[in-house]
Amino acid sequence: MRAELYPKLAWDGIRKNKRFYLPYILTCIGMIMMFYIIHYLAAMQTLSNMPGGDAMEAILGFGFWVIVLFAAIFLFYTNSFLMRRRQKEFGLYNMLGMGKNHLSILLFWENLILFIISMFLGLLGGILLSKMAELFLTMLIGGEVTYTLRIDMEAFKDTWIIFVSIFLLIFIKGLFQIRTLSAIALIKSENYGEKPPKANYLLGIAGIIILAVAYYIALSIKSPLTALSWFFIAVCMVIIATYLLFICGSVMLCKLLQKNKNYYYKPNHFVSVSSMAYRMKRNGAGLASICILSTMVLVIMMGSGSLYVGKEDSLNNRYPHDFTISVDYLTEGDSQLYSKEKEDAFYAQIDNVLNNLNVPIQNKETSLSTNVTGLLYNGKLILDPYTVDSANTDTMEYVTQIYLVSLDEYNQSMDTQKTLNNNEVFIYCVRRTYDNSTITLSDGTTLTVKEQLSNMMNTGESAMLIIPSVFIVTNDMDSLVKSFNKELGDMPQKYLCRLESSYLFDTDLSDKQQIELAQEIHKQIIELDSSDNSQYYSYSIECKAQERDEFYGTFGGIFFLGIFLSIIFLSATVLIIYYKQITEGYEDEARFEIMRKVGMTAQDIRNSINSQMLTVFFLPLAIAAIHTAFAFSIVQKLLAIFNLYNTTLSLMVTLVTIVIFGIFYGIVYKITSNAYYTIVSGNKK
Repeated sequence: MRAELYPKLAWDGIRKNKRFYLPYILTCIGMIMMFYIIHYLAAMQTLSNMPGGDAMEAILGFGFWVIVLFAAIFLFYTNSFLMRRRQKEFGLYNMLGMGKNHLSILLFWENLILFIISMFLGLLGGILLSKMAELFLTMLIGGEVTYTLRIDMEAFKDTWIIFVSIFLLIFIKGLFQIRTLSAIALIKSENYGEKPPKANYLLGIAGIIILAVAYYIALSIKSPLTALSWFFIAVCMVIIATYLLFICGSVMLCKLLQKNKNYYYKPNHFVSVSSMAYRMKRNGAGLASICILSTMVLVIMMGSGSLYVGKEDSLNNRYPHDFTISVDYLTEGDSQLYSKEKEDAFYAQIDNVLNNLNVPIQNKETSLSTNVTGLLYNGKLILDPYTVDSANTDTMEYVTQIYLVSLDEYNQSMDTQKTLNNNEVFIYCVRRTYDNSTITLSDGTTLTVKEQLSNMMNTGESAMLIIPSVFIVTNDMDSLVKSFNKELGDMPQKYLCRLESSYLFDTDLSDKQQIELAQEIHKQIIELDSSDNSQYYSYSIECKAQERDEFYGTFGGIFFLGIFLSIIFLSATVLIIYYKQITEGYEDEARFEIMRKVGMTAQDIRNSINSQMLTVFFLPLAIAAIHTAFAFSIVQKLLAIFNLYNTTLSLMVTLVTIVIFGIFYGIVYKITSNAYYTIVSGNKK
């Protein structure tokens, strides 16, 4: 066979099957574009200088590998539809005299042509759209816009390497199929029905149990740290359970419908149920894939959308006041270099600076506290860092940041007159509960919980921690700090409890003026500071206005990545639905042709299609909504890591996302069902 005939035959095969190949080529182009754009954005030189740039680089780095993995899996999946359709054509070539070596060369040329078209258009689109993506990302994270178009050669090279590898693996998979099947098997590949999976009832029950356990995990987790460690385990369990339930459930559904004579023996139901029974396992796998992808879109948009919409709430939770000036007192051996006089002197210094700048302040608060990480459970508080660091899955949720707060400072800041006896404390919990009436320390000291407080001043630092926090208000700060440090005595200085004073206030200044004020306070404190003072404390200044850009940048980046991943998963959902409808349409074409010859009208065909679609097609959407509802609880715990606790806002974002996706899903259903009807009704061109 002449060498120049192979590319001509390959191109004719692609052109004649353009209904199948065009969506596949568009998928490849889209994946290449997405990969190049994400790589381009992650390597932007200006990204590190943008607010939130460091966090954005990490987020894009994660998205980079997600797209690589998903591109490989999804291109393999969609290519399987093409190969199933082309096997009949390859079988005919084989029977007409083309050997397996010739078919292999033909398959190579087809893959080469698809690769060249996809890579050229994908890289071209990626280069052109990368600037638009850069401008959109810059707008979201509040960076400075530039309009210079550039080509990232590193992204260009990596795109070639990744997608050459993927296309090569796809070619090897197709080569294996051609060489292992006979010509007769290739020709009749579309006509073979499927046998139901063995032990389908046991697999179905296993799916129900796995899904129930995953749901239980999602609902029972209380700690954000535990949610972070269990989230991906729960996701994997849901994916496995969904496939088991849809594959086994589709078999059981077909059997139940066939046993129901009043339902089954009707023209519109008979054909639809028979068609579903003909491809039971593949039908279930396709529906499960649609369900999982739909769930991914809903969960991603629920999380990233909630963060972006609630970014100001998150900022306010982290920074309750416009300014927080913290003084960290050092230690000398077992002694704290803190005294009330030193604390008052520093506060007076801050007041003097503010008076010199003539800045009116509001909502002034001061507090004296210290903190350490420990295990708080079963009425005991363990501070030993080795025990805390070795916490396992059973004790992880009890890892807690413990804050000691002076009773005098609490009463002054909260305008109360609470009192405590010796060894009595108040506690305030953040992101956890504590039900015991006492707290026993490692040295045997037992603290009685007099009251659980409903509010606490300055919880901004605890809001940024991934672990929960418990504030302990005491009237004997010195004794309690010494008890804590007894257990930490052999540890480095960083583990010891060191007292910290905080001076917090708000202003009516604009963000720009607040940033300038923070810089001026820092400058004047340095000028006023003496060498003697600097030996017993260090200080820091937090300005909410300065941190706003960082917050917006981080959350804007997460939202940007969420949009990107949602577009990818949406595209995958549409293409799976499309290929499912088209492939099944050609498989059912002959059966509907027979039914038309025995009197089935066009309206009967339409009714049968609607029956089939409504029986199973909207089931993935319903199950995806249920998955999302159960995921809401664990996603809320993950959002708490970002200081977002506004459940109402997250619920509204989730409902809006489900409604919009439902409308989109219905439109896709309408378009693809019309394509299916066109094929089976004999009206295709």
